Amino acid sequence: MSYRLGVDVGGTFTDVLLVEEGSGRTWRAKTASTPADQSVGVLTGIAKACTEAGIDLSEVGSVLHGTTVATNAILEGKGATVGLVTTRGFRQVLQIARSFVPGGLAGWIIWPKPEPLAALENTVEVDERIASDGSVVRELDEDDVRAKLESLAGSGVQALAVSLINSFADPAHERRIAAIAAEVLPGVPVSLSSDVLPEMREYERTLTTVANGYVQPQVQRYVQNLADQLAAGGVQGELAILRSDGGLSSAPSAVGSPVTMLLSGPAGGVTGAVWAAEQAGFSDVLTFDMGGTSTDVGLVQGLRPRIGRETKVGDLTVRASSVDVRTVGAGGGSIAHVPELTRALRVGPQSAGADPGPAAYGKGGTEPTVTDANVVLGYLPTSLAGGEISLDVSAARAAVAKVAEGMGLEVEAAAAGIVDIVNENMLGGVRLVSVQQGFDPRDFALVAFGGAGPLHANALGVLTGAWPVIVPPAPGILNALGDATTSRRDESARTVLRRFGELTGADLVQVLRELADDAGERLAAQGLDRADQTVGYQVDVRYHGQGFEIPVEVDAAWLAEPDTALERLGTTFDAEHDRLFSFLLTVDHELVNARATVTGPRPDVASVRLPEGDGDPAGARVADAQVYVGGGHVPAGVYDRARLRAGDVVPGPAIVTEMDSTTLVLPGHAATVHASGSLLITPQEG
Repeated sequence: MSYRLGVDVGGTFTDVLLVEEGSGRTWRAKTASTPADQSVGVLTGIAKACTEAGIDLSEVGSVLHGTTVATNAILEGKGATVGLVTTRGFRQVLQIARSFVPGGLAGWIIWPKPEPLAALENTVEVDERIASDGSVVRELDEDDVRAKLESLAGSGVQALAVSLINSFADPAHERRIAAIAAEVLPGVPVSLSSDVLPEMREYERTLTTVANGYVQPQVQRYVQNLADQLAAGGVQGELAILRSDGGLSSAPSAVGSPVTMLLSGPAGGVTGAVWAAEQAGFSDVLTFDMGGTSTDVGLVQGLRPRIGRETKVGDLTVRASSVDVRTVGAGGGSIAHVPELTRALRVGPQSAGADPGPAAYGKGGTEPTVTDANVVLGYLPTSLAGGEISLDVSAARAAVAKVAEGMGLEVEAAAAGIVDIVNENMLGGVRLVSVQQGFDPRDFALVAFGGAGPLHANALGVLTGAWPVIVPPAPGILNALGDATTSRRDESARTVLRRFGELTGADLVQVLRELADDAGERLAAQGLDRADQTVGYQVDVRYHGQGFEIPVEVDAAWLAEPDTALERLGTTFDAEHDRLFSFLLTVDHELVNARATVTGPRPDVASVRLPEGDGDPAGARVADAQVYVGGGHVPAGVYDRARLRAGDVVPGPAIVTEMDSTTLVLPGHAATVHASGSLLITPQEG
C-alpha cells in the first residue's frame, strides 16, 4: 500500500497529514515549527504521523509540501545578491518602477521606498535590441556581454537575472546570454525573463525575474536539504512543492522557478477548504485561515478559487499566478500593546511566533498575545496539539494584565478587547476579497480553519453575515490536506497584443493550443501522461486604448467553434467589465496576453462519513466551563469532537475540542454536525 504525505509549515506549527492512497484513510500530526531549519520540524512531524499509522517511512510514495521559504526570504530581506542584465538604455528600470505609492493622502511623504532586489551597481547594460514584433533591430554584441558578465563576477553576485527589452517576442538574445554566463559565471543560477514571464511590460517582467533569482539559491538549498534528509530517513518517494496557484510542481521545477511558490503555504489552505466545502454541500465560500502568525482569506466561486495574476509579499508585487489570498498580520501569536501616546489598544502585526510564543506556552514569552487573551476568557483547553503544548493560565493572565493596567480595565475586559480588535482586523481582510471585488459576503459560506480559525470563526460570521460558518474536520491541518489532495499543474503564457479586428477565431484557437502543448509537454516530462491532463484557458482583454486589462476565462468548448470564439470572448469581457466598473465602451476589444493551464487528476481521499446521531450531543460532553462573553462569565459545555455524530446540534455557548484546534460556539448560535464531519455554525432563531 502506498501513502501520500501533505506537509505545511507555518510560523508556529508544522502540520502533517498522511493519506493511504487505496482506502483514503488519514493520520495527522502537529508539531512546533523550527524557524532556524524548517526541515527539522518537517521530519519530526513526518516521523510522528508514520508512527501513528504504524508504517515505515519507506512506504511513503510522495511528499507534497507547502512552504514559506521563498516568502520568508522576501519578507526578511535574506535573499541572494542578484546581478541584472538589461538592454542598453534600461539599466534603471527597477529604480524608475511605476508611479504608485501605497497608502492614503500624502502617503508619499511617509512611505519609505523599498530598495530594489538587484542593486544598481550590480546592473549592467548590453548592446542589443529586439523590436516588439520580434525582429532584430541590433544584433547581440557577445564580446560586450562577456565583458559585462566578467565585471559582475568580481562583485560577488549569487544569482543572475536577464531581462532584455521585448524578449517576450524573441528570447534568442537572452538564451545566448545564459549560455555565455554558464562559462563566465559557472555555478551561478540564471533566470531569464522570457522563461519566467514571457509577457509585455518591461518593469513587471524585470521585477518578477529578479525576484525569481533573489529567492532561488535559498529555495534550492532548502529543497535539496529536505530531499536529502527525507532520503536519509528512509523516504523513497518523490518530493513535490505546492505552487502559489494551488497546483503541484516537481522539486527541480520549483527550484527552477521559485517565484511561482511565493504563496505556496496559503494556497494549500484554499485547496483544502474547497475540498471540505464540497463535502459539506457548498460551492461559494470565503476561506478564513488563522494561524499563529497571520490570517489568510480568499474567495471561492463554484468550487473554483479565484486566481489572480499578481502575487504580493510585503512591499513586493510580482506577476505570477496565485490564488487570490489576502494576508492580515493577525494570528494567535499577535502581540497586543497600548502605545504611550494614544493609550489606544493595538493588536499586531508583531507576533510572538513559535519561539518564544505566547506567554501561555510557558517557553519564556511575556508579551500579551491573542492566544493569551483566549486563555483568559476561558475559550481554550489546558493543552494544545494533542498534549504537546500545555497552557499556563497564570502566565497568560499576567501578560494580559499589562494591557489591562495600561487601559484601566479588568483583565477579562482587556482580553475581550484584544479579541474584538483582532476580529475587526480580520474582517478587513475578508472585505478585501469580497466587498472590494464586488461580492457580498452574505452570499457565501465561511470556511474556518488553521489552529486559531475555528476559535474566532463564529464572531467573524456575525461581522460578515456569511453563514453557515463551516469548521472542517481536522481544521488545524487543513493546509496539509490541501497539499495532499491537489494535482500537478503548469502554465504557459504569451503576449499577443492584437485588436479583435485584426484577429480571427482560428488565430485565437491556434495560440491557445500551442500554449497548452507547451505546458503539457513539461508535465509529461514530470511523469504525468498527456491522457491524464486537463487544460484550462485564460486571456487578458481590454478596450483598445485602456492601460489595464481584465483576465477572462475561455471556455474550452469555444475552441471547437472558432468562428464565434471572439464574439463570445468579447461578450464575457463586457459582462465582467460592467460588474467591476458599471460601464462599457464601444471601441474595439484588444487581446493582450494568453495563457493555458494544464493540470493532472486530483488524488482520491476518502471523505469522512459519521454515524447518525439523534441530535443530542450529550454523549460528547466531557466537561463544563465558564467563559467570558458579553461582559460577564456564563456557563458553557465542553465537547469532544471525536464523539459527535451526524445530526448532533451543539448549542452555544460551547467549546468543541480536538487535537489540532478548538471551536468556539457563541451564545445565540448552534453548531450542527454534518455527515462529512464539518461543524455548521448558524444563528439560532429568536
